[in-house]
Amino acid sequence: MKRIKIIAGITWAFLCLILIIILFPGLNSISQVVSRLPFMKINPNYTGGEVVRQTITPCCTVEVHKPVFDGLIKERNRGFVQIDWRGNIQDQIEDTIDFNLDKVPDFYININTREPDTKITSMNPEVGDVNISTSTSYGWAVRVSLKKN
Repeated sequence: MKRIKIIAGITWAFLCLILIIILFPGLNSISQVVSRLPFMKINPNYTGGEVVRQTITPCCTVEVHKPVFDGLIKERNRGFVQIDWRGNIQDQIEDTIDFNLDKVPDFYININTREPDTKITSMNPEVGDVNISTSTSYGWAVRVSLKKN
């Protein structure tokens, strides 16, 4: 019995080695094919979530993303909403944001882009502080923390 287990283990290791040697040159193309499968998507914690509203102004486009509360197993009690300003960004950004689309402003934001300084005035108890406020390749992005009711 011991001999059978040893032979089966060596055979299994040899087959895995052969499989790795065969697959190694094609790993790049295999990973590209797998990444195009319909169930593969980037986590909204990295992308900011999908855009739910886009407002076009003379100087830039304001994109409000869907609030993100994603966790590993279930939704978290704390999350964020991302707002992007795309285009020609001024030295001062002043905007009122309605992230939950109820036609009532949820917070007022004032951004000084020269000296990265962001001030937020909350008008909704769900809205917290600014997590991230940064210059991007397309303009400016802000993530505001949220609490679930």
